[in-house]
Amino acid sequence: MSHAAVYWVAFRTIVTKEILRFSRIWVQTVLPPAITMALYFVIFGKLIGSQIGDMDGFRYIDFIVPGLILMSVISNSYANVVSSVYSSKFQHNIEELLIAPLPNFIILAGYVAGGVARGVIVGVVVTLVSLLFTDLAIHSYAVTLAVFVLTSVLFSIAGFINAVYANSFDDISIVPTFVLTPLTYLGGVFYSIRMLPEFWQGVSLANPVLYMVNAFRFGLLGVSDIALWLAFVIILGFVLVLGGFAMWLLARGVGIKS
Repeated sequence: MSHAAVYWVAFRTIVTKEILRFSRIWVQTVLPPAITMALYFVIFGKLIGSQIGDMDGFRYIDFIVPGLILMSVISNSYANVVSSVYSSKFQHNIEELLIAPLPNFIILAGYVAGGVARGVIVGVVVTLVSLLFTDLAIHSYAVTLAVFVLTSVLFSIAGFINAVYANSFDDISIVPTFVLTPLTYLGGVFYSIRMLPEFWQGVSLANPVLYMVNAFRFGLLGVSDIALWLAFVIILGFVLVLGGFAMWLLARGVGIKS
């Protein structure tokens, strides 16, 4: 069997394990985000949105749907990888991967693909739920799909890095609570940054989630506060930087071999 065939079997095995891991407990992994987002649609979209009126030429609920979908993709992609990798560390079965004749990129790609699978599935479920409250007319399928997948890849890698550094189960909840949640809520999900004073508009531009939300909103609605090319540059830049850093951590065995 060639090296490529061996690598493919290994990659497929990791991805299958990851998918089975979250699909077996779908009541805990897939259903809660759908219920949570349904509440967002009801409270912010219907109740509060009816008082706000239009935003950027769209009903408020239509305006926030792209951000809410992407928010569910971000949180679930991240959560899947960080919990899986840390559990493997805690149970000491990640050593089986480390001693296997596999390149590090296969290990990383397997975990990231698992995170993307959960992020995409939850994102699709939330999208279907949103159809109960609004009609989606996708402006650009290519942009929508590209941002959908790239964002999931980015936060899957971020979850991997968090898990590598985590020394306890508490450590895997610190970043989502104190970093991820503020970034998503302040990332233009519920408002256009043009509504902010000039100073806070500048501050908002330092938030990478802003570029993802606006690019995804462009894909669905055709409007964005950020130039589309700049949004893709930022997203791809973070994917490359975090991906390279994760590979370096694996090569050094940080948090795993020590």
